[in-house]
Amino acid sequence: MNIRSFQGITPTLGDKVFVDPSAVVLGDVKIGADTSIWPLVVIRGDMHRIRIGHSCSIQDGSILHITHAGPYNPDGFPLIIGNHVTVGHQAMLHGCTIGDRILVGMGAMIMDGAVIESDVVIGAGSLVPPGKTLVSGFLYVGRPVKQVRALTEKEMSYFTYTAGNYVKLKDQHLQEEWAV
Repeated sequence: MNIRSFQGITPTLGDKVFVDPSAVVLGDVKIGADTSIWPLVVIRGDMHRIRIGHSCSIQDGSILHITHAGPYNPDGFPLIIGNHVTVGHQAMLHGCTIGDRILVGMGAMIMDGAVIESDVVIGAGSLVPPGKTLVSGFLYVGRPVKQVRALTEKEMSYFTYTAGNYVKLKDQHLQEEWAV
């Protein structure tokens, strides 16, 4: 596990968090219980804070970063992720706020200051531009994203199902000899 301090701040992990040995987690990062960080993920809290809720899955090759405070953005933007969030392979989340029960599709990009309300699906390859808000209960796709349609009840129930499925898989990985 590559957990690194930066300027005296060490990431903190909740109970039963799985971080693949090939992932890098550094700086001001807090990860909630039962969350899984899969191979080749980079989570860099080196110039602002990153908070990840419980029962999340950050899939292979994703990059999670922040927007630093400076003359063009005095407060910067932390990266805040709620609970029961599944982030697909190779997604990029940068200085945004993501609510609970979200599915971020593979290769999606969510930019600085964007706000994703709870219960949202962002399609694979989509781009959420800086400062955009995606309201609860809808599917969004495209570059830039557009609201496509309301989510069905079945799709809404999928959020906690898939989060629970990754909690089970994470627990299996934690049982392996190499896991720390």
